[in-house]
Amino acid sequence: MIIPVTITEKAQDEIKNIMSNKNIPKDYSLRVGVKGGGCGGMSYALGFDKLKDGDQQFTIDQIPVLIEKKHVMFLMGMQIDFYEGNEARGFTFINPDIPKRHDAE
Repeated sequence: MIIPVTITEKAQDEIKNIMSNKNIPKDYSLRVGVKGGGCGGMSYALGFDKLKDGDQQFTIDQIPVLIEKKHVMFLMGMQIDFYEGNEARGFTFINPDIPKRHDAE
C-alpha cells in the first residue's frame, strides 16, 4: 500500500512528543485531512482521532496515521514538516510538486 504523505524527522519527533505528553489516548491516531474549498482553496488539518468508517490506516515511524479515503487524492505526495522560528512554530504541509516562491531580492 502506498502511503500518501511523508513526515519529516522533526515533525515525527514533535508528534511523538505531543502523543506522550498531552495525554492522547492510546487508541487515537494522527488524523491528516483537508478542509474545503472556497476562494483560498484547500487547507490542511492535523489532529488526533479514533478510527472511523472510511478511514485508511498507515504507520509512519511508529506513528499511527488516519486519512479519510476521500482525502487521500488531495494529500498524495504531501510532506508534513515542523517549523520552529523566532516568531512562530507549528506544522506545515509542503507539496514538493509546487516550486517554492522566492521573494524579490
